[in-house]
Amino acid sequence: MTVRSLLAGGALALSLTALTAFTALCPAQYALIAQPIPVAERFAVTEWRLPATSPPFAAILFVPATWLPVATLKAAVVVGNVLLLALLIRLSWRFATRRPAMTNATTTVPVPATAPVPLPVLVAAGLWLEPVFRTVLHGEISLALACLILWDLTRPDHALGKGFAIGIAAGVELTPALFIAYLLLTGRPGDVRAGLTALASLIGTMLLGALVLPRSSLDFWTLRVFETSRPGEASSADNQSLQGLFARALHTPEPGVGWAVACVVITFAGLWLARRAVVRAGHGKWGVPAIALTALLVSPVSWSHHWVWCVPLLAVLLADGRWRTAAVVALVFSARTFLLVPHEGWAELQLSWWQQVLASPYPLLALAVLAALAYAAYRHHRRRRTGVGQLAAVRPLALPQLPASNSSASTMR
Repeated sequence: MTVRSLLAGGALALSLTALTAFTALCPAQYALIAQPIPVAERFAVTEWRLPATSPPFAAILFVPATWLPVATLKAAVVVGNVLLLALLIRLSWRFATRRPAMTNATTTVPVPATAPVPLPVLVAAGLWLEPVFRTVLHGEISLALACLILWDLTRPDHALGKGFAIGIAAGVELTPALFIAYLLLTGRPGDVRAGLTALASLIGTMLLGALVLPRSSLDFWTLRVFETSRPGEASSADNQSLQGLFARALHTPEPGVGWAVACVVITFAGLWLARRAVVRAGHGKWGVPAIALTALLVSPVSWSHHWVWCVPLLAVLLADGRWRTAAVVALVFSARTFLLVPHEGWAELQLSWWQQVLASPYPLLALAVLAALAYAAYRHHRRRRTGVGQLAAVRPLALPQLPASNSSASTMR
């Protein structure tokens, strides 16, 4: 034991104590998950008849959770999520510090690196990032899915069954399926193999769900998967997706064609950036944040806890030495500004222009990051055409610094 390790452990203990005290003192704000929500009886779960919004495979996977007493399960989930945050930080830093090989710009080799700050300190700070806080508080699985995907992506190309975990994650929540498209489109043999494995794994989860729960599977894959409003109100400030942004900005609960067209454009733009601007430029590590942010934007509903991908984004920024931009991003994901906007009734459909910024911090930040990547791609293309900077493919990606912002936040309903 050293003084540094003792201080790091103390910081983590203090953070956990403060988190516990905060939730105990603010029960009204953070007990919303226990409120009954009136929904249709069909295809609903729990004693409050909450709508089931994940594939039937997810229900099969979490059956063992029903074998534990509720108090024990709550404690296990909280401890498990704290450990998963530590794992996500380690995976994110390992992924962010990989460097392209000098002999082949399309191949990456891991470079041993340790975070400049002790892991317990990073966990202590990371707990207060709003998406992480909400995941721990409400027992969500966002950290588990992010760890599953990032662990698979950081495995060597020759690793047995690489891509299998990504397919499992997509079988639990459909949003990670965009990572499969990313792997297939990179053009690198190792990624394509992983993408095909992930696709086969996803199909396997669908077949297992159909075998165990045939009626529910038929209902989900033929009807429920197309009900974009099923997870919740699109206009809710809790919804930090592109649909939520459009609904609030257009003052309508159904953003309609405009949102659908924007989703198609953003999807293709995100895939293009990851494929051409990022992978071809030798910066494969930026492909993962680009795809994660794209998936969160185009998902019909992205609750705040889904945005735990802010942890890998921060790791990539810090690994590139972009401390000021990382500080701005951390502020956006910690400020919780959309708790400040009205939530009663349909008040979120009547927000003024300046309240829109407070109500949609995450999608606005994601759009800014994608725009910065597009600009970096344009600069890289110009350098290649003019023959300037032959080693540009192995330098840190020339992202412009993001301007300061005072926005961020989310709550669950």
